[in-house]
Amino acid sequence: MWVRSTMTYRFSFAMTLLSNFLATAFDFVVIVLMFSQVRGLGGFSFAEVAFLYGTTSTAFGLADLGLGQIQRLGRRVRDGTLDTLLVRPVPVLAQVAADRFALRRLGRVTQGLLVLVWSLLILDEVTWTPAKAALVPLMVVSGSLIFSAVMVAGAAFQFLAQDAAEVTNSFTYGGNTLLQYPPTIFAGDLVRGVVYVVPLAFVNWVPALYVLGRGAPAGLPWWSAFASPAVAVLFCVLAGLAWRVGIRSYRSTGS
Repeated sequence: MWVRSTMTYRFSFAMTLLSNFLATAFDFVVIVLMFSQVRGLGGFSFAEVAFLYGTTSTAFGLADLGLGQIQRLGRRVRDGTLDTLLVRPVPVLAQVAADRFALRRLGRVTQGLLVLVWSLLILDEVTWTPAKAALVPLMVVSGSLIFSAVMVAGAAFQFLAQDAAEVTNSFTYGGNTLLQYPPTIFAGDLVRGVVYVVPLAFVNWVPALYVLGRGAPAGLPWWSAFASPAVAVLFCVLAGLAWRVGIRSYRSTGS
């Protein structure tokens, strides 16, 4: 329904799509300006940083396209309109995700994908093997699932703290920004935190460093580069459990 209503005004949709594309592109413009003054960043070349940017931006863009609206759940919990979703014969999670579905977010996906493809074309220092080639689409899909799981878990937390959308954003939007840059420029404790505590590093850092021929971060073994799908499945299971607990704890507004 929301897609049909959006496409009714095609010129307006085209302008909002372009605006979303350009707004997200400014993140990469910052990296371009940075490399106009330096030759490397934390030991990484421009092509390597572009590869990191492209993988995480595409993964996050796909998750944001499908589940970006779920952060509005806190508002529904506060005003009691979640009750109307509970009585419909459709999963509540699907209804919340589809609420005011924003097709303009394709701009972020397109921009990240263009940077990713371009970085692959200019990565001269990588010796490609079948395993490395397979890791590129695998990390994008797995990364998207990891970001999606974090969004669902954050939405479940809003059943308890209705104004907690920004807490989730610190892990989703904040995590996306963090992963756009090499881990070597961050403090060791922060890197270990996104590897062992909230393992967002499996979105792209861990598999991407293997593709680039570099060691895994925070002392992980080399085979951890192929663990992103398992981490994504684990994240999704935990997020699903958190969502069920949140739904069962909902008691409406009492009005």
